[in-house]
Formats: sequence, structure tokens, C-alpha cells
Amino acid sequence: MIKLYDLAGADENRRFSPYCWRIRMSLAHKGLEVDCVPWRFTEKEKIAFSGQERVPVLVDGDKTVSDSWNIAKYLETQYPDSPSLKLENGEVLFLKFWTETVLHPGLIKLLLLDVHNSLTEKDKIYFRESREKLFGKTLEEVVNGREERLPNLQKLLTPLSLTLKQQEFLAGESPGFSDYIVFGAFQWARCISDFSLLQADDSIYEWREKMLGLHDGLAGNAVGYSV
Repeated sequence: MIKLYDLAGADENRRFSPYCWRIRMSLAHKGLEVDCVPWRFTEKEKIAFSGQERVPVLVDGDKTVSDSWNIAKYLETQYPDSPSLKLENGEVLFLKFWTETVLHPGLIKLLLLDVHNSLTEKDKIYFRESREKLFGKTLEEVVNGREERLPNLQKLLTPLSLTLKQQEFLAGESPGFSDYIVFGAFQWARCISDFSLLQADDSIYEWREKMLGLHDGLAGNAVGYSV
């Protein structure tokens, strides 16, 4: 069975990495069974064999692959007879870079303290020290006034909302890796925070609900919040 090292909180069933969710959804998309191994920020030695310090790390027999993009390409090549992730679609790389450079930074400034609060005590120390050094302020200061800043995020999401009014999924009539990339960000938020980001009448909310129901409710049944 394929093994996936997957970021977890104090509750090992709270899996919240947006990058890991891309791969969990991709594995389900291809009908592949996987053993998701809980991994935490301070457990660097647990994945030292992979040659780097971040998840996701996928182990498939004697193959070890890291980085969500590399893993998706590996799955598409290694399992060509299972449903395609549509990596050849022209929008995939744009959505990858937009998600990582625009959406993730926008979300983290709203959710940083919630991530901290979901961690083990050891991870909390690591997370606070590293993120406060990165942002140059306390976690509390980073998220302060997030309710007033939420409309800025929703404005940022306008192109996504307009796209999903025109088509069922970002990849077209059926989901692909483009959807899993963007969905990973919203699932990250849903798994660690009860702060509501989306309005129920928005096309992004409707799309997220469809994504939560895919693959026998894989994401919808995960530990998280009803937001």
C-alpha cells in the first residue's frame, strides 16, 4: 500500500496541510489505497529518509517522492490507466502559483493563531517562534482585526467565483488537480478554524461543497469545522 506522511495537529486525525490534501484527493481520484501517517512539525527525523523536512512525502514500494507537484506527476505517470488528474490542462500551473503566492498568504494572515492552537505543545513552541520571526510580530497581532479584513480576501477571490459560475469545476466538467490545488487551501482552513471565509450563496462555497462530497466524502468526513 502507498504510504503518505501527512501533517497532523494535537489530534492526530486533524490533518490540515493544504499540500497534503492535494495529494489525498488525488490518490482517491485515482482509486489508490493509502496509509496516511500522521506527522508533526517537530518530527523532522521521521521523514529524514526523504532528504527534506516537509510533507507531503509519498512512499510507493521502493519509490519516495516529495513535493505535491512532483507527487501528482508521479501518480499520473505511474498509474496512467486510472482517472487522469488533467495535469496537461493549461490552467494548472497558473492555479498552482496563484494559490501559493496569493491565496495561501491571504489565508494565513487570518488563520495563523488557529493553526497554532490546533498543535501539540511541542509544535506550538516551534510554530510560534518560527512564524513570529517570519512575520516580525506576534501571532495575535497578525490575525488582529481579521473580521474587518475578510472582505479583502473575498474581493481577491472574485476571479475564482466568476469562473465557478461558468463551469462545474476549475478543470472543466469534472475535477482535476487544478481543483485539488485550490480546494486544499480551503480544506486547510476548514480543518483548523471555525472562522467562516465563504458566504453560502457564493459559487466558491457551492463548489467547495461538491469537493467535500467527492470520493465518498473523504474531505467532508475529515475532522474540521462546519463553516
